Amino acid sequence: MATPFRLTTPAPPGDATGRTAEVYAQLAADFGIGRAPTFVALSAAPDLLAATWAVLRESLLAGRASRTDKELVALGVSAANRCPFCVDAHTVLLHATGDHRLAETVARGGTPDDPARAAMVAWGRATAIPGGPGAAARPFAPAHAPEFVGTALAFHFVNRMVSALLTEDMLPGGLQRLRLVRSLGGRALARTVRKSLPAGASLPLLRGPVGPTPEWAADAPVGTAFAALRRAAAVGAQRVGEAAREAVVAAVDAWDGTHPPLGGDWTAVPLAGVPAAERPAARLALLAALAPYRITQADAEAWRTADPDPYDADLVRVLAFGAMTAVGRIETSVHEALHRPRLTAH
Repeated sequence: MATPFRLTTPAPPGDATGRTAEVYAQLAADFGIGRAPTFVALSAAPDLLAATWAVLRESLLAGRASRTDKELVALGVSAANRCPFCVDAHTVLLHATGDHRLAETVARGGTPDDPARAAMVAWGRATAIPGGPGAAARPFAPAHAPEFVGTALAFHFVNRMVSALLTEDMLPGGLQRLRLVRSLGGRALARTVRKSLPAGASLPLLRGPVGPTPEWAADAPVGTAFAALRRAAAVGAQRVGEAAREAVVAAVDAWDGTHPPLGGDWTAVPLAGVPAAERPAARLALLAALAPYRITQADAEAWRTADPDPYDADLVRVLAFGAMTAVGRIETSVHEALHRPRLTAH
């Protein structure tokens, strides 16, 4: 039977125990989809699963800002990152907010008629370009910055993991591409999407200290969740050698936000100095950072051959290290943009 998973074989959600089962239970209650493939794909690493869910819940689902506006940001980010699975999923969720025309306009790549909502999509797209001017647009109130920045960063991470670990089809046969299916899916989720959720309910799923919280989050729970995600992703850095880590970080630091060129092995130059034994892991991490949709089964098999202990959990962690390296670069850029003084007319 076909599944949406690639590269790994997650355990059946019905067999989940402990923290993983707790995450699935909260997913069902707060997200409306208890076994969402996005999260099942991360289940081999429960700390990473819990932290990813916590960041998404505390930014996109909870809080006081408009859920519709945050869904538009998520869609803008997902489109910029070329993640069709996430674009389709959040088109359905936008239907669930009740604005069906808006959902289909954005799904077609169109611009919303409402300038304020068009600005949300544009800002989400703009965050994909580190240092680009568009991230300074700030189409939201300062008090809502933790929710919107958290949503954008959550999806820069989720898009990368989804593109690496899932196929493009959210439903069998690509049924989610049919407008009627998207609309019906949204209606089925409407009650869950429209209910108000208490902030911070996901934090008990995080175990142990999480490290410093980001300044952009102020005192919002999303800051604790993001710190936990950063810590969980850092575990993957230990699964690649020192030379590989340095090469990946250097390549991401030099990244201008554009998608790597098609044709040829563009990873060869940034990874030229990496020892052959470390190169498969370095390649996976670098692809996860800058072009996760180009990861192939052959890339995963090369890593499994080179790694002495090639469990699915370790593969997920290597990918998370690369994805979070890119997110860290984007985070710095967005944070700087938020604090850049506005020019005012005199």
